[in-house]
Amino acid sequence: MNFVDKIHIFIKAGDGGDGCSSFHREKYVNRGGPDGGDGGMGGSVWFVADENVNTLLEFRFSKHFRAGRGENGRAKMQTGKNGQDIRIGVPVGTRVRDVESGKIIADVNSPGYEKCVLRGGRGGKGNARFATPTKQAPKYASPGQKLREYEVELELLTVADVGLIGLPNVGKSTILSVVSGARPKIANYHFTTLTPNLGVVKRYDDTFVLADIPGLIEGASEGAGLGRSFLRHIERTRMLVHVLDISGSEDRDPIEDYYTIRSELYDYSPALHALPQFIAANKMDIPGAEENLERLKAELAEEDIPVFPMSAAANSGLEPLLDAIVLKLRTLPKTRVFEEEELTQEPQYETGFEITEEDGVFTVTGGTVDYILDTTNSEDEVSMRRFQQLLSKEGIIDALRQKGAVEGNTVRLGEWEFDFVE
Repeated sequence: MNFVDKIHIFIKAGDGGDGCSSFHREKYVNRGGPDGGDGGMGGSVWFVADENVNTLLEFRFSKHFRAGRGENGRAKMQTGKNGQDIRIGVPVGTRVRDVESGKIIADVNSPGYEKCVLRGGRGGKGNARFATPTKQAPKYASPGQKLREYEVELELLTVADVGLIGLPNVGKSTILSVVSGARPKIANYHFTTLTPNLGVVKRYDDTFVLADIPGLIEGASEGAGLGRSFLRHIERTRMLVHVLDISGSEDRDPIEDYYTIRSELYDYSPALHALPQFIAANKMDIPGAEENLERLKAELAEEDIPVFPMSAAANSGLEPLLDAIVLKLRTLPKTRVFEEEELTQEPQYETGFEITEEDGVFTVTGGTVDYILDTTNSEDEVSMRRFQQLLSKEGIIDALRQKGAVEGNTVRLGEWEFDFVE
C-alpha cells in the first residue's frame, strides 16, 4: 500500500550562532576596542499545505527535519547570517500533534495554510556588547541559544463534507462511483476499499465532497479490522451517511448492523456519534429488502434519522438522498477545524545533574553542567566569575559536599578538571 495516513517525524529549529570575541586591529591602531559581532538567529520550522500530495508516504523515508543554524558573529561588528527556515509540505487535512504533550500544534485544514511551529534560537552577543566604562576590553562573547528536538505525529484526516460509513461490502464504493466522477475499486468481497476515496458531487448549483470510508466492523473503535486507522478520516466531516445492506444478503440483520456501527462511532468519539446522519438503505433490488426496510423504519420511528431506500447497482433512489444532503449541508457549519496550541520551546539542555565518585575524583554530569560549560569562556574573568556563581546557584557545590567532597579533591565537569576548595 502506498497510502500512509499516520507517521512520526522529528523537527528541530536552528540553533543561534555564537557571538564573536574580537578586537579591532589595523595599522597604526595598537589597542583597538572590542568589535565582535552577534551570532545570527537560527532558522524556524514551518508546516505548509501541499495540494500536490494526498498521502504521508514520503515521510517514511525522511524522518528528521532541522532548520539551519545561525552563523557565528564576525569581527568588525559583523552579525552572522540567520539560519535557513525549513518548510515541511504536508497534504491538506494533516493534523500535527506534539507526541510528548499531546498538543495539536498545526491543523493543515485548507489550501494555502502555513504556520510556524518552532522559532529559531537567538544569536549570541559579541564581546562588543559587553563593553562598559569600567570593562573596556571584555573577551567574553555569549553562545547562541541551543534548542531541543521534538517528536511530532502527523495524522492525515480526509477533508470531506459527507462520509459514507458502514460495514464491509454494503455498497459504499458503488454509491461514490455513481454519484461522482470517482472510480474506486469495486468488488464483491470484504475490504475491497483499503484507503479513503473522495469524489466531488455536483447537484444543481451545489457541490460537496463525498468520502468513501473503508468498511468498519465490530470492535473498530478498539482497532479491529481497519478500525481506528480509518475512523479518523470522518473526524472532519460535517455529516454522515450510514449505508446498510437492507437486503441482508450475507445473512446479516441490517438493524443489528446499524446499531453496531453507531456503537463503534460513540466508542471512538461521542462528537462523531452526534453528527447529523442519514441512512441509505441500499440493495433494494434484492429479494427480502422490502420486509427489512419496514422493520428498520419501525425500529427508528422515534428517532429523527431519515431513511432513503435505494439501489446503487441499479442507479435508483439516489436523487432524494442527494437532494436531502444538499439541503442539510446548507444548514451545517463548515468542515471541522481543530483548535491549535502553541508549543512551548525549550532549550536543548535538560535540567539536573548527577555526581559519581571514584578514587577521590568527583565527576558531575547532566544537562545543567552542559549548559554551564557551553556558556562559559575560560579566558574571560567575568565569565569565570559567573561560572563559579552558577555552580553554587544550581546546587552543585552543596551536592559535592553531601557526596563527601573535601578541600583538595578533584572535580571533573566535562573536559574541565579543578580542585575542590572550601
